[in-house]
Amino acid sequence: MSKIRITKQFSFETGHALYGYDGKCKNVHGHSYKLSVTVIGTPITNRNDVKFGMVIDFTDLKKIVKEEIVDQFDHATVFNETTPHIELAKELKDRGHHVILVDYQPTSENMVVDFSKRIMGRLPDGIKLFSLKSLYSTNITHNYRIIIYLSYTIPCLIYLYIILIFNI
Repeated sequence: MSKIRITKQFSFETGHALYGYDGKCKNVHGHSYKLSVTVIGTPITNRNDVKFGMVIDFTDLKKIVKEEIVDQFDHATVFNETTPHIELAKELKDRGHHVILVDYQPTSENMVVDFSKRIMGRLPDGIKLFSLKSLYSTNITHNYRIIIYLSYTIPCLIYLYIILIFNI
C-alpha cells in the first residue's frame, strides 16, 4: 500500500532572545508560531483495528505535539543556558515566569530542529516525521513572515530551507 502524508497545524506564542546577536533580536521578544507537522506512513489494514484505514489518529498526533511542543513552549521564554542570559532566566523564574533553558542559540531554525527531535521520539512504530513547517510573524503590521521548513527524506537526510517572503 502507498505511503500517505498527514498534516496537522498547531499555534502557540513563544518569546526568546539571541545572546550576542548584532541586531534587535538580542532583546527579549516574542512570536506567534504556526507549526505544521506532517507525518508519513501506511494506513492500518487490519479490519479489526478501531483505527482501520488511518495512518495515525489525529487525536494521537495532537496529543504528541501538544505535550512535547505546545504545552511546553506556549507563553514561555526560551534562553540559551550557556550564556549570561541564564541570570535573566533565573530572575524571571523566581518571579513565576515560564522559562525554558536550551543548550543552543534559540533561533527559529534551531527551535524547529529541537521540535523535530521531540516529536520523532514519540511517534508510534511505522510512522515517520516527514516535515515541520514553522511560520512566525514578528510584526503583523509590516506584513512579512519567515517560514522555516525542515524535511526528512529517505535516507533521512535533513534539508533546511529558509524562505523569506516579504509584503504578503
